[in-house]
Amino acid sequence: MCLFATLGATGPAGAQATGEIYTCVDRTGKRHTSDRPIAACIDREQEVRGSTGTVRKVLPPSYTREERAAIEARQRAEEEEKARIAEERRRERALLLRYPNQAAHDRERAEVLSQIDDVIAAVQRREDNLKAQRKEIETELEFYQSDPSKAPAWLKRKLDDNTAQFEVQKRFLDTQLREKQRINARFDEELARLRQLWGPGAAGPVSPVSGAAGR
Repeated sequence: MCLFATLGATGPAGAQATGEIYTCVDRTGKRHTSDRPIAACIDREQEVRGSTGTVRKVLPPSYTREERAAIEARQRAEEEEKARIAEERRRERALLLRYPNQAAHDRERAEVLSQIDDVIAAVQRREDNLKAQRKEIETELEFYQSDPSKAPAWLKRKLDDNTAQFEVQKRFLDTQLREKQRINARFDEELARLRQLWGPGAAGPVSPVSGAAGR
């Protein structure tokens, strides 16, 4: 740091008297040339050349290790923030291309939910079949009501199998209902962001599809 202060005090005349030329490439890749140490390259080496262009010496970075670490950490944070903003802008452009208006967004929401509803309906039909099957099994078991131990093994297995299948269907149905809630939450979040991107006048009433999320 003393070198900067000394040359700053002597001014251009003092630097020219020495015939020294400072050159460096900063962190952005830009090359600098000056008759004194270059502030933009204080964190890296600077070549000191004579009037003939020969390198006389190399001026080392002037930061301490702690200072360099702090600068690098700040630079990384800035780069990460720039990357985050760029990615956010990219996603926003993709959203606008995919959903130019709310009608397009509502239409896709309805299509996705329709697929989930079809699966849920199939599970519910399977549950109804299992309930009917269980009723038949229980009717047969009534013959052994006085002594259940006399019920044939195949009938007991049939009852156990019915119970197990019903539990499987119940868990699967719960999963599909949670998935439906997750999809609605995703579309609601997208819609809130899209209304900002579409601009004034884009906001409208809440989609009727979203309002049916809990059904």
